[in-house]
Amino acid sequence: MDDELKKRLEKDDSGLLTYEYIANNINNANFQQEVDELVDNIIRVDKTGQFAVSSARYLNAIDKETFAPQIDRLIKAAIVADRERAYLGVLAASIWGDDYKERATTLIASDDNFRRIYKRLYPIGI
Repeated sequence: MDDELKKRLEKDDSGLLTYEYIANNINNANFQQEVDELVDNIIRVDKTGQFAVSSARYLNAIDKETFAPQIDRLIKAAIVADRERAYLGVLAASIWGDDYKERATTLIASDDNFRRIYKRLYPIGI
C-alpha cells in the first residue's frame, strides 16, 4: 500500500472510503498484499459495524476461502460494533445462507461467530 493511499485512508472516519477502495480494487494485482491493512483500517474506524459487515459480505461473495481470515476478523469486529443489531441479520444470511435459522443448532455448535451473532439476534433462544 503506497503512502498516498495510507494518508487518504487515515482520514476515513467511518469505513466508507476503505470499503469503496476494497470494492473498486479487488482485482488489482497487489490487493492480496493490501487486504489485511484495509481490514485493519475498517475495524479501527467503523463504530457501527456497517462497513465491517459490508466488507465481510463482499469478500465472502468474491472468494470466501481466500479471504476467510479477513472475513473472520470483520465478522468479529461487526459483532462488537453493531450494538443496535442493525446489520447482523443481513450478515448472518449472507455468510451462512438464508436458511441459517433452520440450521441454527448445527451452526451454533460448529461456528463461534455464528453462535455469538445468533445469541445477539435471538437472546431468548440460547
